[in-house]
Order: sequence, then C-alpha cells, then structure tokens
Amino acid sequence: MSKPKRRRAFDWSAAVIATLAVTSAVIVFLRDGQTRFLAILFDDVGLFGTMLPKILAGCLIGAFVTLLLPRETIARWVGAESGLAGILLATVAGAIMPGGPFTIYPIAGALLAAGADAGAACAFVISWTLIGYTRAIVWELPFFGLDFVTWRVIFCLPLPILAGLAARAIWRLMQRRAGAA
Repeated sequence: MSKPKRRRAFDWSAAVIATLAVTSAVIVFLRDGQTRFLAILFDDVGLFGTMLPKILAGCLIGAFVTLLLPRETIARWVGAESGLAGILLATVAGAIMPGGPFTIYPIAGALLAAGADAGAACAFVISWTLIGYTRAIVWELPFFGLDFVTWRVIFCLPLPILAGLAARAIWRLMQRRAGAA
C-alpha cells in the first residue's frame, strides 16, 4: 500500500475560505460600521468557542478509531478489495452512526487514513446524511409520520451504495492514470 499524501493545514480551500471571510468582514465594516462589525466578530468567536470542543472530540474519535482497529482489519472490511460487502458495511455503519458532522467527517477521514477506500468512505458519509436514524427519529417522525419516513428511507437505501461503487470506480481510474503518468 502506498503511504498517504501528507496534507498541508493551509491549502487552496482554506485560502478561498479565508479570502471570503476577510472580504465579507471588510464589506460589513465599511457598510455597517465598527459597532456592527465587532458585534458579528464577537458572536462568531463565541460560536467558535462552542464548536471547538465538538470538533476536537470528533477528531479524537477519528484518531482512536485508527488506533482501536488495526489497519489490516479496516482494509479487509472496507478497503479497496472488500467488494460490495465493504460498501454495504460502510452504508450500515453510516446509517446507525449517531452524531453530527463534527463526528462523522473525522471518522470518515480516519477510516481513509487507516485503509478504507474512497468508495466506503463515500458510502459511510452519504448513508449518514440520507438514512441516519437520529434525524429520522428526532425530526422526521414527529413532523411527517411513519409512512413518509419509511418511504424516504426505502428510496434512499440504494443511493449510498451506488455512490460508493461509483466513487470506488472513479478512484481506481484516477489511481491508474496517476500510475501511468
């Protein structure tokens, strides 16, 4: 297996977000004045303070997943050679995984780092997004009822599997092209 490429903390996506944030801040400061600018800034710092522990916890969970499950086990269960069973396992794991994006994305990243393939990670995240039981229980059942939730889940079931298979195929194609170059 090839060693994962080291990622930089500040890349093009961080540069785009930083540019948008600074541009927005300057526009608010010029348009609405210093008082409004500072009010928004302090609100955002407060939001950052409440989100930071959740982000740290999600990253720790992701790191512990890589330590608790051996790389060989992850590669066997949800790696590139796991076949349809790996995509199905990732789909089920995503559907039953509680938590928000601060938990799910670090876990998906940790699975990738520990030997899962792009198809399984894609199926995991899409399954959590589309089929996740916590949202259905807390939000959808009370507002829409059991019939709606049942049909929504039935129609969503194939989507993470199809997306995982497509991501796996595209990833393999990209790897072949990178190897040929």
